[in-house]
Amino acid sequence: MIPALNEERSLPLVLEAIPSDWVRRVVVGNNGSVDATARVARELGAVVVDEPRRGYGAACLAGLAFMAADPPDIVVFLDADFSDHPEELPRLVQPILSGEAELVIGSRTLGARQRGALLPQAIVGNMLACTLVDALYGYRFSDLGPFRAVTWSALEEIGMRDRDFGWTVEMQVKAAKLKIAAVEVPVSYRKRVGVSKVTGTIRGSVMAGYKILYTIFAQYVEPR
Repeated sequence: MIPALNEERSLPLVLEAIPSDWVRRVVVGNNGSVDATARVARELGAVVVDEPRRGYGAACLAGLAFMAADPPDIVVFLDADFSDHPEELPRLVQPILSGEAELVIGSRTLGARQRGALLPQAIVGNMLACTLVDALYGYRFSDLGPFRAVTWSALEEIGMRDRDFGWTVEMQVKAAKLKIAAVEVPVSYRKRVGVSKVTGTIRGSVMAGYKILYTIFAQYVEPR
């Protein structure tokens, strides 16, 4: 599952690097792109699900709604900006196949990271959010990274709702509340193609930080 907004330059690199023998279907959530993102995705064999309402979570939810007609056993989420290394996908899926976990987070903190790939505000925000999740929920994560694998049954139990910046943290805190087995594996991370639509601007960083903190506390006070 790849949410994408105006990623015509990077998306071909992502799709071509996905290990095809590990994937049954690639779904791209086209989040109102005005460039050739949708066309590029289709030409490279992906299924394109259009979601004109902007939001990272909105694109993911649209993709999951499409998958529900013929659900997979495992869903891997991957960004479209080529900051992640798609060839590392088996590393995320393996703990699920072995029965160790139902949710696997690719940790950029634990893996090899290109200098400057994570901006300072993202590093600080990530540390703060993970510290709060540990304090409130008792689950120790080192990252809220987008590259992750989760079983379909766990997704159904979690019941994702967030439509924008809180998507990744919502999944993790709900998994913690539900005592869903979760582990982290180190993943590599590099500078994205183009400029980040979130941490690339002050406004985007502030909005993302606010939504992440709001989600952590809102889920804590919400009945289990």
